[in-house]
Amino acid sequence: MADPEMPGDLVRLWRLRAGPRLGRPAELDVDRVVNKAVELADSGGVSAASLPKIAAALNVTPMSLYRHIGSKDELTVLMADAAQGPPPADLDPAAGWRAALRRWAEAHRAVCLRHPWLAQLPISGPPRGPNAIAWMDAGLGTLRDTGLDWPSLLGVIFLLDSFVRQSVAATQQLEAHRSAADVDESQALRAYRADMSLLVDAARFPHAAALFASGLFDAVPTPETPGDEEFDFGLDLILDGVAAQLPR
Repeated sequence: MADPEMPGDLVRLWRLRAGPRLGRPAELDVDRVVNKAVELADSGGVSAASLPKIAAALNVTPMSLYRHIGSKDELTVLMADAAQGPPPADLDPAAGWRAALRRWAEAHRAVCLRHPWLAQLPISGPPRGPNAIAWMDAGLGTLRDTGLDWPSLLGVIFLLDSFVRQSVAATQQLEAHRSAADVDESQALRAYRADMSLLVDAARFPHAAALFASGLFDAVPTPETPGDEEFDFGLDLILDGVAAQLPR
């Protein structure tokens, strides 16, 4: 049962009992509201998970939702923690911190790709929900034998979390722009190269001019998840940086 002094938002976030349960279970509860909100956000973006739309989907009044979520901001926190879910169960620090931490980052990215709105949410503070804490705990566990101190451990987890979210958000924004322009990645890159080749003077921008003349933007992208190469490259750089900080 929840401590009487526990803030109401944490009681709901951790699904703590606020008092004895008497009589029949309520037809509406935190899980039903949050699960429906996540479903709506997955199909139409976070704006689709407005209180009126959630209420309509659940066949209740918008005001009745406030008994279970407290506020719209609290609902967003509840949605994020629910969508994040538990961390992967196959993390094995014994096989090496680098492989385990890479698996953690890749699994985090997969969650953000399954729930496209998740990476777009602003970061309002440190982890508070049970799933968010579980992910932080799992990330710290991958580094348990590295000898890094607590500030360094938290710094690594925060850096990776931020990198994953930003990587997914940037990919989503590029994809949305291409979709609006009705072009695919190859067409967009070729058009970009053609425009910049006309504008970028080799005397003024020698390195950029060499880049646009290299043929890089004329290559046909492989049919992988958008952003895979950039993600892998950035992740390797971060892991190399962590390795350089390990006690000798």
